[in-house]
Amino acid sequence: MKQLFFLLLISPLFSKAQIIEKEAADTILQEVFVTATRQKTVLLNLPYSVNKVTQVQLNEFGFRTTPEALIGSTGVFVQKTNHGGGSPFVRALTGNQNLLLVDGIRLNNSTYRYGPNQYLNTIDLYNISSIEVVRGTGSVQYGSDAMGGVIQLFTKTPKFSKSAEWHGLIAGKMVSDDMEYSGRAEMAFQSNNLSIQAGYTSRVYGDLIGGDTTGKQAPSGYKEQAFNIKLLWKLGVRSLLTLSSQQLIQKDVPLYHRVVLENYQYYQFAPQQRSMHYAKYELIGKSGLFEKLILSASLQKTKETRDYYKIAAVNRFLEEDRVSTVGLTTEIHSTINQQWTANSGVEFYQDQVLSSKEQTSISNNNATYQRGLYPNNASSRNFSLYSLHQIKWKAFQIDFGLRYNAFTLKMKDTAAGLNQLGEIVVTPSSLVGNLSILYHINLNQSLYGSFSSGYRAPNIDDMGSFGLVDFRYEVPAYGLKPEKSFNTEIGYRIHNNRVTVSTALFYMHLTDLVTRVQVPGQQIGGYNVYIKENNQESFIRGVEFEINYRFSKSLSLESGLAYAFGQNTTRNEPLRRVPPCNGRILLKYKVKGWNLAFENLFADHQDRLAQGDKDDNRISSGGTPGWYVMNLYGGYQLKDIAIRTGLMNIFNADYRMHGSGINAAGRNLFLSVQFQF
Repeated sequence: MKQLFFLLLISPLFSKAQIIEKEAADTILQEVFVTATRQKTVLLNLPYSVNKVTQVQLNEFGFRTTPEALIGSTGVFVQKTNHGGGSPFVRALTGNQNLLLVDGIRLNNSTYRYGPNQYLNTIDLYNISSIEVVRGTGSVQYGSDAMGGVIQLFTKTPKFSKSAEWHGLIAGKMVSDDMEYSGRAEMAFQSNNLSIQAGYTSRVYGDLIGGDTTGKQAPSGYKEQAFNIKLLWKLGVRSLLTLSSQQLIQKDVPLYHRVVLENYQYYQFAPQQRSMHYAKYELIGKSGLFEKLILSASLQKTKETRDYYKIAAVNRFLEEDRVSTVGLTTEIHSTINQQWTANSGVEFYQDQVLSSKEQTSISNNNATYQRGLYPNNASSRNFSLYSLHQIKWKAFQIDFGLRYNAFTLKMKDTAAGLNQLGEIVVTPSSLVGNLSILYHINLNQSLYGSFSSGYRAPNIDDMGSFGLVDFRYEVPAYGLKPEKSFNTEIGYRIHNNRVTVSTALFYMHLTDLVTRVQVPGQQIGGYNVYIKENNQESFIRGVEFEINYRFSKSLSLESGLAYAFGQNTTRNEPLRRVPPCNGRILLKYKVKGWNLAFENLFADHQDRLAQGDKDDNRISSGGTPGWYVMNLYGGYQLKDIAIRTGLMNIFNADYRMHGSGINAAGRNLFLSVQFQF
């Protein structure tokens, strides 16, 4: 099946080879990417594998959540522990082994968990203008956690205009069987020197309806509200100030698999909140060495409240974790000479963590307070220096860079049996580098090879977790050191106004992996006890291929396929949670305001399971079956009104993304209307 699909993918390329060779240089589609190199770069000049979800795609395909917007992106696989979550796997790594950014600011903090999590879903989809994914690199560019890659979300930015203008947007969306009701309102003011955009989103998600044999998956619905505002102010001819604030709250988000599989009466995030406020100052310099200066200051706050009660238990629990993060960054772009450019900077982030746990007796309603999931008032400081360089010589392009990152984690544990440790201070550090060489075969083709070292410094979640996590009970581990990755990749691209082909082969070696190890013979509350250790090495190798082909101005085909093989060499078993071979075929037709698209998403079965996969109650015995899903989209744009609809999962397939705790939606119909003025 894989071989046949691969031939179908590349056959249009060979049949149209002569046409491709005759394309003129000025017809090249110059789509710009930022995340991979921290500067605007066109696709043919990128020595890394990348994805981009554009504003047009976000509008046309009616994605339910921010994580689901990445489904179908080559090399990215989205796991859903619950309807309110969504954890992207980038080259088979997920959780805190991928770095999330919003407008260049780190979203990852010191409590981000290993394995699948819900953090990407705390970003309002309606406030996103585009999403970029860089696969296999990112630690040199952005710091700790970017082992699998970097996912950066760019929020909507107001525009300037010669005269004062007001604009607005009202949008609404509904999904059959009461699975979603969403509304969005935006207002924007534009002038020559000042522009402001503000928006408010409200969503009500009903219980997710599965495929032909699953039916309603209750409880899985929840409510969400979000607000954002962004201001751009030209302070002069060469300077720009950006002020931004965004807030989101999700109420009563249930963990479906806990209720269904683990005998909980309820287990929910009640609530989950995130806010980000930042100021960014940009100054255009007057010399090559000081071409551009970017200063930013940010404040982020998160609150995660876990409210749960197990049937027939004598107590119910309320856990709460609050994290405040201050960020300060400085970046300088330089042109050293006509062939040599660079950007260098300093970054500082500090987390303060407040954690608590309340136990309430069912019989008399008396409450007692215990040690939270983390040591209360723990802190983490993250300081780094980096420098990235690019040299162009004839048909060659060389990119290289270095980053030094130092951390200081402070924790004082008061839990019984741990309070004798006193204040614990841990100071991990890393030095990482990358090097790539890209060769332009001609104006439309490039070939590259790259090497990137990455790392993930142990955080407060790694070291200080004490309590129930997923299906296990964790105890603190204060002697951890950074995880490391070494990614080698070769790739090829062809890109013009008719066809874009990208293919890559990669091999990633992982060392000092932080893994959970069961403590023999110990249980707490009926759960096995685990502790984390740097005790394993692994590798991931794979291939990724994608092609976008334009048959005409109206008709186009997009298709991609990704395969990764992961092996834990220490334990001589498969690496945990490796996604199966998966891909997408999308046929699009657009003419005179109308658009129509047919999509096929598919994944092979995954029966290469680690022992941890076999112990995971979210994965069926024997592994996850393969599946394919067909979706149909349509829409019409009439001046300022856009109407879009989609028939999803046409054949009502019953399926689950590998490792998920809930099945995907069965057949459903969505309708959205957007009015701009």
